[in-house]
Amino acid sequence: MEKAERSLAEPVNHVGLGETKVEVFKGLKQFSAHLQVLMIEKGLVLLLIGFLLGRALILSHLTPFALPFFAAVFMLRRNCAPLALMGLLAGALTLSIEQISYSFACIVIFLVSYRLLKNFHKEDTVSLPFFVFFTVMVVKSGFSYFQSGQQFVPYDVLMAVIESSLAFVLTLIFMQTIPFLSLKKRIKTLKTEEIVSLIIMLASITSGTIGWTLYGLSIEHIFSRYLVLIFSFISGAAVGSTVGVVTGLIFSLASVSSFFQMSLLAFAGLLGGLLKEWRKAGAAGGLLIATLLAGMYGDQGVPLMQTLYESIAAIALLFLTPKFFTNQLSKLIPGTTEYSNEQQQYLRKMRDVTASRVEQFSDVFQALSKSFSQYNIDALDDYEERELDMFLSHVTEKTCQTCFKKEQCWTTNFHQTYHLMKDVLYELDDGQAGLSQKLTKELDTHCFRPKRVEEAIQQQLTYYQANQKLKKQVHDSRKLVAEQLRGVSEVMSDFAEEIQRERENHHNQEEQIFEAIESFGLEIEQVDIYSLQKSNVDIEINLPYSCNSHGECQKLVAPMLSDILGDNVIVHKEECEGGPAGVCHVTFRSAKAFAVETGAAHAAKGGGLVSGDSYSTIELGAGKYAVAISDGMGNGERAHYESHETLRLLQQILKSGIEEKVAIKSVNSILSLRTTDEIFSTLDLVIIDLQDAVANFLKVGSTPSFIKRGSKIMKVEASNLPIGILQEFEVDVVSEQLKSGDLIIMMSDGVFEGPRNVENNDMWMKRKIKELETEDPQMIADLLMEEVIRTRSGEIEDDMTVVVAKVEHNLPKWTSIPMHLSFSKKKKKIS
Repeated sequence: MEKAERSLAEPVNHVGLGETKVEVFKGLKQFSAHLQVLMIEKGLVLLLIGFLLGRALILSHLTPFALPFFAAVFMLRRNCAPLALMGLLAGALTLSIEQISYSFACIVIFLVSYRLLKNFHKEDTVSLPFFVFFTVMVVKSGFSYFQSGQQFVPYDVLMAVIESSLAFVLTLIFMQTIPFLSLKKRIKTLKTEEIVSLIIMLASITSGTIGWTLYGLSIEHIFSRYLVLIFSFISGAAVGSTVGVVTGLIFSLASVSSFFQMSLLAFAGLLGGLLKEWRKAGAAGGLLIATLLAGMYGDQGVPLMQTLYESIAAIALLFLTPKFFTNQLSKLIPGTTEYSNEQQQYLRKMRDVTASRVEQFSDVFQALSKSFSQYNIDALDDYEERELDMFLSHVTEKTCQTCFKKEQCWTTNFHQTYHLMKDVLYELDDGQAGLSQKLTKELDTHCFRPKRVEEAIQQQLTYYQANQKLKKQVHDSRKLVAEQLRGVSEVMSDFAEEIQRERENHHNQEEQIFEAIESFGLEIEQVDIYSLQKSNVDIEINLPYSCNSHGECQKLVAPMLSDILGDNVIVHKEECEGGPAGVCHVTFRSAKAFAVETGAAHAAKGGGLVSGDSYSTIELGAGKYAVAISDGMGNGERAHYESHETLRLLQQILKSGIEEKVAIKSVNSILSLRTTDEIFSTLDLVIIDLQDAVANFLKVGSTPSFIKRGSKIMKVEASNLPIGILQEFEVDVVSEQLKSGDLIIMMSDGVFEGPRNVENNDMWMKRKIKELETEDPQMIADLLMEEVIRTRSGEIEDDMTVVVAKVEHNLPKWTSIPMHLSFSKKKKKIS
């Protein structure tokens, strides 16, 4: 029974123990929060700091800290100024009655003068140091005057100037550091001057402990070394040695006997920072080494063991310091890992916010596109019926209103009259010269005034057609806006996805590439890796101008990167600053798997200068290459303008990232709405993906294209009307998988339909292309043009354009350079 009772009680005890730990943790957290509010928000920390600064000395009798500290607290945290005053006076009282009198007089005179002269200055931080300077000058000179038997001694005047100058500088320093003693202070990155100001303030506070001992150990030495340990452990050798020098300097000014501490603290900060990779043990080891060296060769008046014990006490304080405190301080100092992580987190947050906003805009444009493109079919039918009723009402108002058969037609035989008027309207609206014989006979039989009714319908039809044309343009405009908004929405959605792709850290890879290239004998200054994805490598390298004077980047660096990364890397961009100290900024990127070489030949009708055909080769940013031909209706400048405008609009829209189908529909809508003239243009477009050589042919009213693969000729065609004829049409896309060496031959109708006395243009063109022995695109274009013109006996009866594109594997100009064996093992990590 006892065992059973114990076994039942044990789980309850464990649960109770867990709940107790949670309660203790919550209690400690609440106590920490209350303590933080009490010390910082209520200002008790200012009381303690004021006490230490009130008794801090320089050169054994100067006290320049009291008034600057009070003035800074009075300006920045006025509600806590009484606590600071109490602390300063209490600290001064520990020195002497004369010192508390001097500090009290400085503060009172400062307050009185500041209040009396408030109308002559603004309450800002610019005038405050000058108030402190003149207050300290006046009070110090006055005290020296009465202490010297009512006469000015040059030495006392000099000391007054020195103390006033120190007070002026300390005011500026305290103005920088007091805001950190507030819960409302936003945590931000410390600037260099703010770090130095914080160090000076901490060292000044520590100097207030001069003369205090604990078990024979100097408190000021323990805290000064602890201060150096903290900063060297967090920030490294540079900041650690700076803290040591500044702290030792302030201690040496406070007491000449402490001058030896400057070398000890500076050396400890340097060694601790160099050994910070070993965390707290490394910083502690640096202090111990510095203590032993300084103790053996430094001040002989201080026993080595006492100095060693003081360092051990500082090390103990370092190990007792919570990790939370050191991490929070690390986030404020540039160069630390925590600071870098904080910056990365901030950038990641900004990236997510930006991507979210872009996605929201994309959704807005998508919603607007749907709003513009949706139509209520039932409401549209009702609207057309109302339009017809309004049309017939205008006709009957001019004809039937005064007719004696009005009641018979529109009351007795309403449906028959209504349908008869509709039939007359539809026949006249078809563009016929007159009514059909059957409808004329029906109208004569039914109506008393048939000619008058016909004339009224004809007249009203003119206004009706103009109104319908205007409504059609409005409808077309809505469709254009809807397509454009949808395209913009898709582009913004893709852009949001690109923003989400976070740049990876490639520090190790950068070091490995740096080491590999330098081991080859090339001097480089910096390597920045932005992407190491297959077929999407993006690397920037800075090297001296002398290292690239003979094209070493293209001939050596790019081939080495190709071997290291296992990808075809080429020089994408190169910017060099000449001169002995010049630098070259070179961008290396992955070469595309395929390259396109083009050739073109064109001629205007009758050998003129202006052709109605236009062609363009467009290198799009997404690793695609586009070739386009546009044939404007007719010949001459107007046709040239239309075809050129078609390609210009298409190029701009495609470069923005909008899908090619949407781009062609947008161009069609723009051209059809821009003018009322019947000016049309064809479009022959092929877009080649340079990574997999897939070609998408989009043909709008254009002639067929041909693909030549060795002796095989393939025809590519699609059935679409020219741009500008129809507002709504579907773009047929024909996809073909190309191979290296394939030739794409595109031509306008002047070439395809140009040969004279040829019944089958397809067969003739295939035969001519098959007979070509050259694979040079420019020569093929010239030869085809020449063949067509020869069939016409040298006459050019229409604008003629031929564009030939050859797809080939993109082989590097320089072969890859295999690296040495020791680095080849690292290659897998990089790729």
